[in-house]
Amino acid sequence: MEYHNPVLLKETVDGLNIRPDGVYVDVTFGGGGHSKEILNRLGSNGKLFAFDQDKDALLNTIDDNRFTLINENFRYVRRFLRFYGVKEVDGILADFGVSSHQFDVAERGFSTRFEADLDMRMNQDDAISAYHVVNEYEEEQIRQVLFQYGELRQAPAMAKVIVEERKNGEIKTSEQLKAVLKRFLNHKKENKVLAQIYQAIRIEVNQEIEALKEFLMQTPEVLVKGGRLSLISYHSLEDRLVKRFIRNGMFEGEPVRDVFGNFEVPLKKVGNLIVPTKEEITINNRARSAKLRIAEKL
Repeated sequence: MEYHNPVLLKETVDGLNIRPDGVYVDVTFGGGGHSKEILNRLGSNGKLFAFDQDKDALLNTIDDNRFTLINENFRYVRRFLRFYGVKEVDGILADFGVSSHQFDVAERGFSTRFEADLDMRMNQDDAISAYHVVNEYEEEQIRQVLFQYGELRQAPAMAKVIVEERKNGEIKTSEQLKAVLKRFLNHKKENKVLAQIYQAIRIEVNQEIEALKEFLMQTPEVLVKGGRLSLISYHSLEDRLVKRFIRNGMFEGEPVRDVFGNFEVPLKKVGNLIVPTKEEITINNRARSAKLRIAEKL
């Protein structure tokens, strides 16, 4: 089984505009596909640091003295780079979302295809799992998770049903959760709605939005002037944050303008939005919703 087929491989690494003796970071190592391509373009003095919070990814480490794999969440990128004596880097690559491996290993609980315990933790040492969200969150908390992160209009009714049903016993597995929410799973849209429900719970379990914001806020400080960001998003929540941060240097509101209407931002976009070709989507269906944005530090 392929651990993870890297999405937009050439385009994402091209976006870093790699210098052979530069220092780069792949903050979503996974199966190592993007990292291997970066190393192929680095010279003997180049350096690559990679991050992945999933212990399974450590099995894919690359035997190369230019490479260091850090078993941590990318929300701590600045802290751990400094631990290794690195204050600034020439480029940062991120491929957000869930790896193919995480989807394909049934017991991880990420996929709607399998019967599994409610888990969905990217870091299996984390205390909060999907089980906790479904069985221990208050009704209002569940409603917010489903509405905010799954963009589900029926979130209030779904939350109410979950809270009512769990009075009869714990909801422990994916099949039990599907049975509880069966009335909302219209046959024609069942897979789409299930995917939204799973996405919402997964984002909450892994604090994905908070982690993404914390990561993005650190990037201008970590990058050298002229350094590049190459970022792949898979859903609108992520992509909106990435797009706004590149444009405004913030996630909400507008930056303060001077008397001439100008404002300063730490980054500028490079090129236009890049999406996979039909050929790549045919080979790797996971690529179908990918959006690549590239930015440079001013």
